[in-house]
Amino acid sequence: MSSLDLKQHPHRRFNPLTKEWVLVSPHRTQRPWLGQLEQLSNAASPAYDSTCYMCPGNLRAAGIRNPNYGHTFVFDNDYPALLPDTPDGSLNHNGLVLARGEAGICRVVCFSPRHDLTVSRMSADELGRVVDVWSAQYRQLGTLPFIHYVQIFENRGAMMGASNPHPHCQIWANAHLPNEPAKEQIAQQEYRSAHNSCLLCDYLALEHELGQRIVCENQYFSALVPFWAVWPFETLLLPQEHRASIDEFTERERGGLADILKRVTTRYDHLFEVSFPYSMGFHQQPTDDQEHPEWHLHAHFYPPLLRSASVRKFMVGYEMLGSPQRDITPETAAAHLREMGEQH
Repeated sequence: MSSLDLKQHPHRRFNPLTKEWVLVSPHRTQRPWLGQLEQLSNAASPAYDSTCYMCPGNLRAAGIRNPNYGHTFVFDNDYPALLPDTPDGSLNHNGLVLARGEAGICRVVCFSPRHDLTVSRMSADELGRVVDVWSAQYRQLGTLPFIHYVQIFENRGAMMGASNPHPHCQIWANAHLPNEPAKEQIAQQEYRSAHNSCLLCDYLALEHELGQRIVCENQYFSALVPFWAVWPFETLLLPQEHRASIDEFTERERGGLADILKRVTTRYDHLFEVSFPYSMGFHQQPTDDQEHPEWHLHAHFYPPLLRSASVRKFMVGYEMLGSPQRDITPETAAAHLREMGEQH
């Protein structure tokens, strides 16, 4: 039997962080596309929008007026998915009908008073202030006795469900570990027990050795398309040194994070010459007062665009019922993103 060619043959790739598989079908990249075309707006946003509930000085829906902030601004979400005073009760019928109360806090972080900016268009200093806020919020929320996980995430663009274009992210602080970081915690714990080393430290060293999927780097961070990527232009951001949470970064490392965020999002915007939509979030150690030497902080970027500014990937059919599937290989995606840095 002939040897497996990852550039031509359908194959499965294993994600060691979640212990799940993704089907890769590189031979399908030439097929015609008759799927949905997205209507993307090219209209420029104003620097200030009087109808925006995140702009400085404006009244929010809950009747609270924003201050005239000059840099970043954090507020409790007016319509939170989690509430701090939720009772810790449960419902259990034979383990088949099971529910538990989930307390938590939801906050919004406005990156800038400017309504018309994106991460890619913010300066290094502006992004540095955002990283500082993330670190402070992680520490502040994580010290609350009922908060055991702090999830920082950004939905960029209407395609990814962002209800407001003002540059912002959300922080949901949970009483319990959510599904995705829970899977990653188990995988990292098992890898550490088996190898006496860090899963993501070892993986990053291997990616440096192979040199196929690195998109861009600075002294403190690497951005790469992971070998097991599901989304066409998915990227993984990793600190070069082992860090378990964002509050462990030095001032220089926080600056390095701001720099790599700008580099990645700029490449995204250049790829199809559009303000690129994505969901981005940090996975880091829980705030449960336990030691977590297995955790290596990282950020996932999940952008939906497939082959142009108007063609997106959908998770349907086999992907909902079987496993995720992609056509363009992670190696090809990484090469395209690297080129965006070279051409601009």
